[in-house]
Amino acid sequence: MKVRYSKYEGGLEQLDLTEVMDWLKDFLLDSGFNDPFNRYHPDPERQATLEDLYDALLRALAERDLIPEAWLEEAAEATRREDSRLHRELERLVQRLEDEGFLRRPDADPSRPAPGEGFRGEAGAARFELTQKSIDFLGLRSLRELMGGLGRNAPGMHATRHYATGVEASGETKAYEWGDQLNLHLPETLKRVLPKGLERLSEEDLVVEMSEYTAAMSTVVLLDCSHSMILYGEDRFTPAKRVALALAHLIRTQYPGDQVRFVVFHDTAEEVPLAKLPMVQVGPYHTNTAEGLRLARKILRRMGGEMRQVIMITDGKPSALTLPSGQIYKNAWGLDPMILAETLKEVSAARREGIPIHTFMLAREPELVAFVRKITRITRGKAYFTTPRNIGRYVLMDFLNKKVRRVN
Repeated sequence: MKVRYSKYEGGLEQLDLTEVMDWLKDFLLDSGFNDPFNRYHPDPERQATLEDLYDALLRALAERDLIPEAWLEEAAEATRREDSRLHRELERLVQRLEDEGFLRRPDADPSRPAPGEGFRGEAGAARFELTQKSIDFLGLRSLRELMGGLGRNAPGMHATRHYATGVEASGETKAYEWGDQLNLHLPETLKRVLPKGLERLSEEDLVVEMSEYTAAMSTVVLLDCSHSMILYGEDRFTPAKRVALALAHLIRTQYPGDQVRFVVFHDTAEEVPLAKLPMVQVGPYHTNTAEGLRLARKILRRMGGEMRQVIMITDGKPSALTLPSGQIYKNAWGLDPMILAETLKEVSAARREGIPIHTFMLAREPELVAFVRKITRITRGKAYFTTPRNIGRYVLMDFLNKKVRRVN
């Protein structure tokens, strides 16, 4: 391996931490796909440890030829890796990430080790957490990668089917009425008043431009994290998390009147705080879509707002159901009539509450397509066939523009 010496002989303190976070983003967003054992036996409680973070940093530095050969030789000969300069430099780098607010440790002070003492728990079990700063960083990076040069819309404005005077011109006009904003359409107004003279201008001569009525949007992003999201030779869940982070960043920075929450569904469903979302793992095994929709409706009722929607990202048909007793009924074979009926009840309830469900499908199995067609027909939502590579553009462009054709 070709190694560069001069710039980093004194340590890694000259590294830009935002660049380091860029190197780590795939590690931080990993959903279990990169662990061959976890891919077939998913553990939703799996969490990255500080030892995992050291290994990720070590790989990133080695890939970029940023480790002096002398450090590697010393580490290879050391009885304990903690005694090597390479390990001490990695500890200092992690400490810098913590000091700059990118990471935090739930077991911080008073037991916090000093630099050089390491972060060793039992069997390397010491944990770390992401901060709001790192969430913002991952969201911004995801948004830039997904949207590229598409540009941004004005903050806090979503088009509706209604019209008003003001905000964004629609090209239509109307006679002025008391209470309208005075956005005069000068050509039409002058056409009315010039024949009788400007000195005789009256309220009846005024013509105003129509504009799209805009409102804040409350959104629940419903993420399928069942086993199939990493099982079939590709990671479908990590791209879904990238989309969710990008959407959260877009809403926070460009649509300050909007709100977004996140729900993951598997054997059951639970709300996930944004701060925990990047490191959510796939599992358990089944797809309880009904429970996910039930929780999404409950959250939207709390959020309020004039416009509400559910964005659902999934790759499989419903295969689980929460019974009145609290037990989970599961059937992965075909579209189980009982599971389907209860799921469609939740879909119908969303329709009654005026909540469209926009579904992004990461697979094309006939049963999933048939199920999603029913959802879109009932709630007047939209449905899209996507892949892990392009789902981000579909979700974000739909959120921004609302112009993609509905599947009937």
